[in-house]
Amino acid sequence: MTRTSAPAQAPAPGVWEELVTAALLGTERRTPPGIAAGPQAPAALLDAAAVETVRRRAGLRPARAAERPEPAPEDPRPALPAAAARRLTMLLADRSGAAGGGRRGTAPDLMELLPQWLAMANARGFAAPPQALPALLDAARGRTDLRPAALTFAGPRALWLARLNPDWRFVLRSAPGGDAALPRPEETDRVRRLWQEGLFAERVALLAAIRAQDPAAARDLLSGTWPAERAEDRLMFLDSLRTGLGPDDEPFLEQALADRSRNVRATAAELLSALPGSALAGRMAVRAAACVAVDHTGDGPCLVVEAPHECDASMERDGVVAKAPTGRGERSWWLGQLVEAAPLATWPARLGGRTPREILALPVADDWRSELHAAWCRAAVRQRDAEWARALLGTPSSPEAGGPGAVSLAERAQLLGTLSARERAEWVAGFIAAHGLSEAFQLLGVCAVPWAPPLGRAVVDALNIARDAGSYPWSFSGVMGLAERCLDPSEASRLDALLAAPEEAEDASPGAGGYWAEAFQRLVTTLRLRAAMAEELGPGPAGDCGPDGDRGPSGA
Repeated sequence: MTRTSAPAQAPAPGVWEELVTAALLGTERRTPPGIAAGPQAPAALLDAAAVETVRRRAGLRPARAAERPEPAPEDPRPALPAAAARRLTMLLADRSGAAGGGRRGTAPDLMELLPQWLAMANARGFAAPPQALPALLDAARGRTDLRPAALTFAGPRALWLARLNPDWRFVLRSAPGGDAALPRPEETDRVRRLWQEGLFAERVALLAAIRAQDPAAARDLLSGTWPAERAEDRLMFLDSLRTGLGPDDEPFLEQALADRSRNVRATAAELLSALPGSALAGRMAVRAAACVAVDHTGDGPCLVVEAPHECDASMERDGVVAKAPTGRGERSWWLGQLVEAAPLATWPARLGGRTPREILALPVADDWRSELHAAWCRAAVRQRDAEWARALLGTPSSPEAGGPGAVSLAERAQLLGTLSARERAEWVAGFIAAHGLSEAFQLLGVCAVPWAPPLGRAVVDALNIARDAGSYPWSFSGVMGLAERCLDPSEASRLDALLAAPEEAEDASPGAGGYWAEAFQRLVTTLRLRAAMAEELGPGPAGDCGPDGDRGPSGA
């Protein structure tokens, strides 16, 4: 007679929860089912928990196999040279940078060189090595300034990976150029569906991508749903019209001047004032011209200003903010807004045919000079008018070092941004030669990378002068960091003479000589590393002006 075993009984529902509850409360207060109360209960509880643990682990039923993901898309771009691929691995592995606050030593900051490496690789059209993509996306997740270049380099596989890893979801909303996640302008059904049903971030990305390719199509898309959009969304969408802004946008922007949101009205007015031929620009020109005139009754011609006495409804509709900030007079506040929004071509015709430089040289009565010139500064930046910017900047060696209208380093930097890369470099080089590096950091930020030879020589000479003078070395660490990223690598050989520690004067900062030698050694090492990076990637495209083209070091 064959003996058969009894079928195994399934555990009662909730057994594990009962055991956990009893362990938390104690067996004296609560005894789980199947365990006798008494001194042996704790040991029996542990035995039962051990059995239940094995049952839970071994008794899991296999889940249905998930569908195999679609293969990653092909990247048709050429593969990186082997040496460049090794360099990329090294740059991505150095995640610490120069953090810590202590002395940096002589080693280059590799993470600060990664943006330049990516820019050079993208300029040459290389594809990212598949094995480097996870580290590349991790780096881009931690640094938003890396994302445009990193995602361009990662190519179509970045989107494929982002759909598999929630940590890289940022790729889906920030991949450049309207990638595969976004429909193309000609895919009208997909465009309409995403515009009507997509998340806000997806709609912003869609509008920006279409605006870059077909400004009229983007404007039509926006105008179709404009009345139903929330005010904060309308403001963000309206900002996308800065790309490709032109006369065809004027009717839509004129309608936006009647928007119920003050911020939307102000943005629409700002965009219209950047169109010199717009009706709003013409209205502002009439208002501003009525406030400024030339007076010939004194010893010589001078400008007289009669600021507005009120801010009427039509001015407010055209973007003039009626309420002045705290501490600011209402009339000067209104005047500044009118002059800022008026086309700069208004003034030579209004003020006797004078050039911008001649206009700025005229005295201004009743202490209106700073207000008037500051408004012209803002107008020159908004309208990208290089002639006015040159006149407002003045000569870099002038005592004020900022010209008649630039009252702050930020304004000087903005005015420089309207000039060509060569002019910017020459002006800042002259500023440094006349005034040193103490105020030049913000101005260097708008200069093209790599720095033009005159600018590079001016920076190195100023650093050398500061070193020889025994200046406090740590105050120049920011400029040194910029020089590492922005000096032309060909300058390395000229710096060899500065590697030795200088003799320290009695009044010099303690340890300054060693710091300067260390900083120059790091600078030379970094420049030579940048030269090696470029050589490993091979020659760039014709007309390539360096790893960052015409961008400043903020994107380096």
